[in-house]
Amino acid sequence: MPHMFELKELNTRIKKRHRRGSVIGIREMGQAFGCLQVDQSTVAIRENFGKFDDVLEPGCHCLPWCFGSQLAGHLSLRVQQLDVRCETKTKDNVFVTVVASIQYRALAEKAADAFYKLSNTRAQIQDYVFDVIRASVPKLDLDSTFEQKNDIANAVEDELEKAMSAYGYEIVQTLIVDIEPDEHVKRPMNEINAGRICTNEDGCQREGEAEKILQIKRAEGDAESKYLAGLGIARQRQAIVDGLRDSVLAFSENVPGTTSKDVMDMVLVTQYFDTLKEIGASSKSSSIFIPHGPGAIKDVSAQIREGLLQANAAQ
Repeated sequence: MPHMFELKELNTRIKKRHRRGSVIGIREMGQAFGCLQVDQSTVAIRENFGKFDDVLEPGCHCLPWCFGSQLAGHLSLRVQQLDVRCETKTKDNVFVTVVASIQYRALAEKAADAFYKLSNTRAQIQDYVFDVIRASVPKLDLDSTFEQKNDIANAVEDELEKAMSAYGYEIVQTLIVDIEPDEHVKRPMNEINAGRICTNEDGCQREGEAEKILQIKRAEGDAESKYLAGLGIARQRQAIVDGLRDSVLAFSENVPGTTSKDVMDMVLVTQYFDTLKEIGASSKSSSIFIPHGPGAIKDVSAQIREGLLQANAAQ
């Protein structure tokens, strides 16, 4: 059985070669009789005694070699693709390899220019791509190069369209398919980005512990702040009491016949009017209506004394 299969495969190959050889033989025979076949999506260039004569469309054509007509060559009108790898440097001194894909085709109406004006179309396109990429990428940093790759592709396409249209070629589309930083740069960047992302349970646990520590530190700071504020208020009140005591003693010594009660009444009156002044001066404070006659001061002082006496009695 294996031998039969191999014989069938060999027979098939021989038949294919025979058919291919027959087609080539027919074409050569047709050319010998002055006939030429041009395939679809292809044009043929006809010369007469070495000079360009005509562009032959797909189909069968008469090519009388006895009158000096000859076939110069064929030109494909299909869309072709050229991948160009260009190494350059960004603005932040990172070497990158930019891969551009150029899709182009020859124009049927300019087939003579496309056939005669350029000897190496792919090399010409590659040189223009190198020129544009190496002029555009050094103006951008690495992140901007990735973000503006469409702008780079448009710049390459515009430049190629201007240059290649004179040679009978159309630029169908230009794509920046890849931007590859240097391997020594890409590895540290990946490590940094991996460190920023919590990708496993241990990382999430460390993040939770860190948040817990931050909350504890905030609570301790708040408690310390309130404690220090309380100390400040207590010291302020102590300073007020000391000041009032010194004022009462000094007034009693300098004004004979006055008692500490008279001095306290005078201090209360002074503070009462200071409070009214502050309430009236502030536009944002709430209005407070309290008795403001002279008798009110007596009532306030009496209430304070009664409170102090009751506290002493309770002790």
